[in-house]
Amino acid sequence: MEEQRIATDSLSESVEATTGTMEQESEAIHYDVNKYERPSVTVDVVMMSLRQRDLQILLIKRRSWPYEGMWAIPGGFVNMDESLETAAKRELQEETGVQDVYLEQLYTFGDPGRDPRTRVITVVYFALLDSERLQVRAASDAADVGWFSVYELPPLAFDHAKILDYTLNRLRGKLEYTTIAFNLLPEQFTLRELQRVYEIIHHRRLDKRNFRKKILTTGILEDTGAKKMEGTHRPARLYRFNPAAEHKL
Repeated sequence: MEEQRIATDSLSESVEATTGTMEQESEAIHYDVNKYERPSVTVDVVMMSLRQRDLQILLIKRRSWPYEGMWAIPGGFVNMDESLETAAKRELQEETGVQDVYLEQLYTFGDPGRDPRTRVITVVYFALLDSERLQVRAASDAADVGWFSVYELPPLAFDHAKILDYTLNRLRGKLEYTTIAFNLLPEQFTLRELQRVYEIIHHRRLDKRNFRKKILTTGILEDTGAKKMEGTHRPARLYRFNPAAEHKL
């Protein structure tokens, strides 16, 4: 009897599972894709670099409406058959010629009135890198491309001023718990050069003694044993990033 009961229970469960699957398939077949309005999705790519002792961002001049002739963050619409990251890399290459850079997803902006064309939600990607490694040019989707100080920006299209303000605040916060600042330095650097990166991003002077004490106690740096002349000062020690100590920040 017990074996018969178990078999009956198993059969019931199998029938219920099959019925459930059939109901789901039926619902999928009859699902109305037009039941809800569908907003468009775009990606925007914030590319920042240290240039001329300033924190600068790569912008493109828009070729067409809306905001024709205005400067904007590189970006565009996501195709139905591509991922967000793929779209971000494609748009960056199409508008600036830049490719093969590591992008980090930063934030999503979706105010209903942010784009006059339609309801558009944008996913913002971010990269902080050495501009000397980039060959930028105005590609097919942009009238011009150029680097601008984040502290002296031209009038920007859409809500891109808001996006850049958010990005700068996030960047400043990430300095405290990540190694993102090392993306802006050569492989070997002095403590003075490292402090300058922090000062440019924070847009203020930092106390030399406190900064060096904090950085050196983390163990994040390795002394290379080499030195470098900095102006009329005595030779300064050259350090490099110690990836084994990254968790100490």
